[in-house]
Amino acid sequence: MKAVVVNQPGGAEQLQFQEFPKPALESGELLIKVKASAINRTDIMTREGKSGYMNNPILGIEVAGEVEKAAEGTDIEVGTRVMGLVNGGGYAEYAVMPADRAIKIPENLSYAEAAAIPEVFLTAYQTLFWLGNITNQDTVLIHAGGSGVGTAAIQLTKQLTNAKIITTAGSQEKLDFCRSLGADIGINYKEQRFAEEVLKATNNHGAHVILDFVGASYWEQNLKSIAIDGRWVLIGVLGGSEVEKVDLMSLLAKRIHLKGTLLTPRSDSYKKALTEEFSRKAIPLFKQNKLKAIVDHTFPFEDIQKAHRHMEENKNIGKIVLKVD
Repeated sequence: MKAVVVNQPGGAEQLQFQEFPKPALESGELLIKVKASAINRTDIMTREGKSGYMNNPILGIEVAGEVEKAAEGTDIEVGTRVMGLVNGGGYAEYAVMPADRAIKIPENLSYAEAAAIPEVFLTAYQTLFWLGNITNQDTVLIHAGGSGVGTAAIQLTKQLTNAKIITTAGSQEKLDFCRSLGADIGINYKEQRFAEEVLKATNNHGAHVILDFVGASYWEQNLKSIAIDGRWVLIGVLGGSEVEKVDLMSLLAKRIHLKGTLLTPRSDSYKKALTEEFSRKAIPLFKQNKLKAIVDHTFPFEDIQKAHRHMEENKNIGKIVLKVD
């Protein structure tokens, strides 16, 4: 089978195709004929040699496709359309997926749409409900609203809660799209100081939950933006990972809950539990078209380098998908 590996840590030009045998199955696993995969920031970090937790030489952490073979201990039939997280190996014509992590694809979704769901929607669900403990009375501040996780988080908040949604993005086009998904207030971080706008929108109370993809460069504004007893969940460091001066008293004064998370290195049991809860509560909403997979662009498999560069340009709204088959 054809698959993508990294020649050496570096830029998109280091992505190369190699031939591999089809993966062997162990108990409880599925062999997926991959129809589509998707690009994630984790893939770029791995390509650059920065992640340190990927053991599979083949990139890719999510796929959508058809079950070609099922090992003992599984109850999913051959031929079933599934999507889900894989432990690497998603940029390939075939991939192995734990059966307890497979989500049956609703009939109204294409493979490209299905590939755009697992990583970002599971990350957003985990961040909002397991770590952010969002309630109907809360205000949530979602940074990078036009990103894959951002568009997923806006929709999940809108469909599963009555919380107020504030989002940031770097263009009017992205902010308008965020509003179409359910955001109540949009802030252009290139033209406005978002902390001031958040306080205006909340009568100076601040946001109860913050989804932070940015990190260091947003530290001070996030501190100003968050409410007392607020839950600040760090899920990325696009704006740097080191804050020069941290006033711990400001965290104490607001009784801030600061949590950090990455989904990819989580245990198989954690991903299984997360997938099961998400499937129960969110998949019916995809079937009803209340939740949507947001696909920005679909690239042919052979254009993997272009797909990575497209993400690095930060122009996408939603997911970047690879059409493998």
